[in-house]
Amino acid sequence: MKIKQSMAGLTPYQPGKPMEEVKQELGLDRVVKLASNENPYGASPQALAAVNKALENVAVYPDGYARVLREKVAQQQKVEEKQLLFGNGSDEVILILCRALLNPGDNIVTAVPTFPQYKHNAVIEGAEVKEVPLEAGVHNLDNMADAVTSRTKMVFVCNPNNPSGTYVNHKQFSDFMKKIPEDVLVVSDEAYYEYVTAHDFPDTKALLEQYSNLLILRTFSKAYGLASLRIGYGIGREELIQAVEPGREPFNTNSAAQAAAAAALEDEEFLNSCTEKNAEEMKKFEAFCEENEFSYYPSEANFILMSAGRPGGEVYEKLLHAGFIVRNGEALGFPDYVRITLGTPRQNKDIRTELLNWLK
Repeated sequence: MKIKQSMAGLTPYQPGKPMEEVKQELGLDRVVKLASNENPYGASPQALAAVNKALENVAVYPDGYARVLREKVAQQQKVEEKQLLFGNGSDEVILILCRALLNPGDNIVTAVPTFPQYKHNAVIEGAEVKEVPLEAGVHNLDNMADAVTSRTKMVFVCNPNNPSGTYVNHKQFSDFMKKIPEDVLVVSDEAYYEYVTAHDFPDTKALLEQYSNLLILRTFSKAYGLASLRIGYGIGREELIQAVEPGREPFNTNSAAQAAAAAALEDEEFLNSCTEKNAEEMKKFEAFCEENEFSYYPSEANFILMSAGRPGGEVYEKLLHAGFIVRNGEALGFPDYVRITLGTPRQNKDIRTELLNWLK
């Protein structure tokens, strides 16, 4: 069989190593996974209870329209229900957008390094990918706007950016939108939105009133702690959402995910607790880097991209053998760095201690 030519040379997304695999390979009793930007505090007890309840009807197809969750998200986000597009993680929303908008010969514009699934899905559709290097770890929106041509269908802005954790502010993003033709879709991927503490982070929902070519991505995988259930969504103008909706697979979000996400929205106390602890731990990690003169990128997410003055691969291997799974920056476009997901206070203290003991 002949696979479509655009897929030649592509490799599947490579997640962080599973804990059990590392335990078995290295003979370790304790392994801490700080590689995939998951919530170390888990999910809301209300969400877990909702999952158990949903499993009672495991033989029944899920609600393809996700009505209950749709109503709750619309109410929380203060948008209309038909402005929402749900996916099997926000990853699937990216896939749906690429399926709906891209043809061979088209192009997209992204930053580099950034989340790789923008490029991956565009290439599968036969589109060209125009990559604009980050500047000091931040999207260079001026250069990205300049890269737009008559063949450009989408521009992806990962904000905060993965893997650097940096962000573009409201003025920068607003000025950027003014430069983009109205027939080019701008996707603001805000997977880490709940962790953001910056006061000047873009109010993209307000910009929806002005721009019909803007779509916002959010997810329940990060701060809400529902990564394994795979559910995310897009927010856009109703006419845009309804136009791309046919590209969505039927029953693409399962009943347990819908129920858990709806319940998680009700537990604001749990969410606030998680984000507050993340902010506190980020301050400790940044202070640690500054005290030891380690380079790092200021992060608005739940991870930090830092350098310990050694090649990223060397630091990764050392931490792996000590029972800490992080991401090797060599695979992320930052060869002298590692990306560390913030864990619990104890986990964070332990990995910092391990780093210092090794280096000293």
